[in-house]
Amino acid sequence: MRLGADFKRAIRTGRRRGRTRLVVHLQVDSAQQHGSIDQVDPVDPPPRAGFVVSKAVGGAVVRNTVTRRLRALVGQRLADLPAGSLLVVRALPPAATATSAELAADLDACLAGVLPAVRP
Repeated sequence: MRLGADFKRAIRTGRRRGRTRLVVHLQVDSAQQHGSIDQVDPVDPPPRAGFVVSKAVGGAVVRNTVTRRLRALVGQRLADLPAGSLLVVRALPPAATATSAELAADLDACLAGVLPAVRP
């Protein structure tokens, strides 16, 4: 994700779960947001993800390291998300000292908290 409007929509209307190192917002697009049911494209749009890593996490090197780790972890889990969904992963300051395994555990726990509510 690159558009600020997508980040706002995911954060304001999506489901949220947080852990010590991360907060995850997941917003699932419905057919009504893309037009009427009759006009829906037969190919579902892929899920998209964005990351928020503020200066509170650390300096530029630390923020980039955290972002790279999160991008790799989310990339492995992106196929499990509903089509057309928007995922925002916000790193909290403890993410700066966390290992990739700790970030993965927090990410999995957060996703488990938001996914059952959107799956039928």
